[in-house]
Amino acid sequence: MLTASASLLLASGWTAGDQRSDYLSARRKLDLIEAGRLPARSRVHLGERELNAYVRAKAESVAPDSLRNPLLKLGHNRATGTALIDFAKLQKRGDRPLDRLMTKLIEGERPVRIDAMIRSSGGIAVVELERVEISGLAIRGAALDFLVDSFLIPRYPQATIGEPFALKHRIDRLLVEPGGVNVILR
Repeated sequence: MLTASASLLLASGWTAGDQRSDYLSARRKLDLIEAGRLPARSRVHLGERELNAYVRAKAESVAPDSLRNPLLKLGHNRATGTALIDFAKLQKRGDRPLDRLMTKLIEGERPVRIDAMIRSSGGIAVVELERVEISGLAIRGAALDFLVDSFLIPRYPQATIGEPFALKHRIDRLLVEPGGVNVILR
């Protein structure tokens, strides 16, 4: 029996072979950028399908039992990410255990949506969270800070939200557009 996500992918014409091909294409482009093999002012396009295949592969390797069906949708300087996340399982992989009450509040798989604005130029980028939704409820303020500190930062200590950070590998800027991201090198 096919899962709902597998049925959706097949109905859209996106097969496992396409996903593998898209992942390999994204990985090849990222490898070229990271290795510094491209000339100055090169533009590398990562399509939305390539990015989604890459994100899916990363999710399977980082959190196979706690994060499912990640999906990116891109707009002008914006990205929306959705996934099904079991925060209690994700937290078990971290360093700081949660108390029993908090575990009860967040256990079970929850639909999550994150809307972010992405600005970059001159080798510097800023990612601003515009909206975070868990099970249809908007999360902001101290609750959002708790989620970032408890779940994002322990897994990605280099992650920077709302503050400028340097882009690596000679990247000058990221042009986020519907359908993909253009990586412009210095």
